[in-house]
Amino acid sequence: MAKAGILPDKDIAALFDNGALASARPLDDDQIQPASLDLRLGTVAYRVRASFLPGPNHRVSEKLEKLKLHEIALVEGAVLETGCVYIVPLLEGLDLPDGISASANPKSSTGRLDIFTRVMTDHGQEFDKIPAGYSGPLYMEVSPRTFPIVVRTGSRLSQIRFRTGKALLDESALADLHARETLVASEDPNITGGGIALSVDLSGGGNGLIGYRAKHHTALIDVDKRDQHDIADFWEPLTGDGADGLILDPDEFYILVSQEAVHVPPHHAAEMTPFDPLVGEFRVHYAGFFDPGFGHSSAGGTGSRAVLEVRSHEVPFILEHGQIVGRLVYERMLSRPDALYGADLKSNYQGQTLKLSKHFRMA
Repeated sequence: MAKAGILPDKDIAALFDNGALASARPLDDDQIQPASLDLRLGTVAYRVRASFLPGPNHRVSEKLEKLKLHEIALVEGAVLETGCVYIVPLLEGLDLPDGISASANPKSSTGRLDIFTRVMTDHGQEFDKIPAGYSGPLYMEVSPRTFPIVVRTGSRLSQIRFRTGKALLDESALADLHARETLVASEDPNITGGGIALSVDLSGGGNGLIGYRAKHHTALIDVDKRDQHDIADFWEPLTGDGADGLILDPDEFYILVSQEAVHVPPHHAAEMTPFDPLVGEFRVHYAGFFDPGFGHSSAGGTGSRAVLEVRSHEVPFILEHGQIVGRLVYERMLSRPDALYGADLKSNYQGQTLKLSKHFRMA
């Protein structure tokens, strides 16, 4: 039986060499990550009336002909407005062999800006899932939820992982791995539902800061520029000591942090499930990929927390300190990556506690 696992960086590079991956222009130097590939926007965005899936009998381009409102050139940069839905053909395309499938997820910085992104394929019946053997273009649905953004050809909002077979650890294997590697800093980890639980930290630490709530009617954010904006122009700091919890208001966007430090050993990759109906009426964590080496001590990650992007649903919801807010699932790597998160690559969020995206100037 063929070995199952997530493809590491060297195998992703090999996909380009053998034609399973193609791109309309050369790869960026840091585009291949330890266990994923960043996907880049193409030259045009289509504003559409509503989100859609092509379904088994249609290509995305055929649906676009019926649903597009107008085209927006991205080469020189363009503004994508909040509350609108855009479809963008990507620079990367696939010609996967029968044994390799893929899945996509927003990048960490994308989730922290409340930009809703999903990848789709021709004849696709699910977002962010690419079946083994798929051959064709990739498209990204982009919908800024809180801040208007500036994007351009080559902007990287999402990432894709490739896998062979079933690499997901079951609960028994997950418990064994935690016993050896301490996946979350908890004396009594909650391992159910195929994942290991994370809880929210509302203690306020030494300075009383428990999180941030996004402001409305802000200026633009350029997704490709770092350290450009003052936090106070976009975020309202939230303080407290966790005693009374935090009331999540509907249609508000929050940045919070996990109580536990997270560890992803070098031979594994992790993903946070975006929503668990068992924990309450809210969604946690748009950006689900945790690369090998995240939180790994030798990679400078001791004490790395999971930053939580949180939205309530239809009703206000009281979040309590220490409440479970999501679960991490772990998968085996096909082999150890050549580069680990935080050690061999420039990594924005290694060793993080409560932290906004890289676009904001931290005091």
